[in-house]
Amino acid sequence: MKGVSFSCEVHVMKKVATFHSPLGSKFGTPRQAGVVKELTGRIVFEKEYRSPDAVRGMEAFDYLWLIWGFSHNKDVEERLTVRPPRLGGNKRVGVFASRSPYRPNALGLSSVLIERIDYDCPDAPVVYVKGADLTDGTPIYDVKPYIAYTDAHPDARGGFTDTAEWKRLEVQISEETERQLTLPEFEALRSDFHICKKLLAEDPRPHYHSSSQRIYTMQYASFDISFRVEDSVLTVVKITTLF
Repeated sequence: MKGVSFSCEVHVMKKVATFHSPLGSKFGTPRQAGVVKELTGRIVFEKEYRSPDAVRGMEAFDYLWLIWGFSHNKDVEERLTVRPPRLGGNKRVGVFASRSPYRPNALGLSSVLIERIDYDCPDAPVVYVKGADLTDGTPIYDVKPYIAYTDAHPDARGGFTDTAEWKRLEVQISEETERQLTLPEFEALRSDFHICKKLLAEDPRPHYHSSSQRIYTMQYASFDISFRVEDSVLTVVKITTLF
């Protein structure tokens, strides 16, 4: 239109915090928030947001929404359909009818429970949360309070998640693993092993893998946990220290 000028300001999304978790890779990380409620992580804000003012009032809420990036998905081809693990990895649904990490903008959305806020540590304020499905080092782009009167819809339909039951594995540990867990160098893992068992019960394997002879390894904190699966039983066969 003659005589009229328009300006378009492009706002570049920036990281506001980093998530820290004992899970060092996406293998073994829960596929949804809240699946392993005991799993603890912490939100460490970027320097410009490290002020009590930035979290003022947060202690009055129980849950947070985290908007974050699938930082482990490097050079992934964009796709219109995906194969959810809950459907056995065989049936396809639309990418926008799923929570697949392979999305056009690779953004994740998770609801997490606030455990506590530390105002005295060097990087304060640091928010400790439970039940997150984020790996260590995940960039967080926004943090918002969860508000039950608008965010909760207990009678809502859940699509294929209503009809496709998720079958958890039975987790057993080998004699070698039993012995290792008694050693001093595995003390830190011993206290958290009930969390590891819940992570493993969710079956972290790709669903196109089914060999009972294949050994898989999940990293938890400074440990590698190796296991194999036969039928519906997962057996932890060995634990090694990373450092």
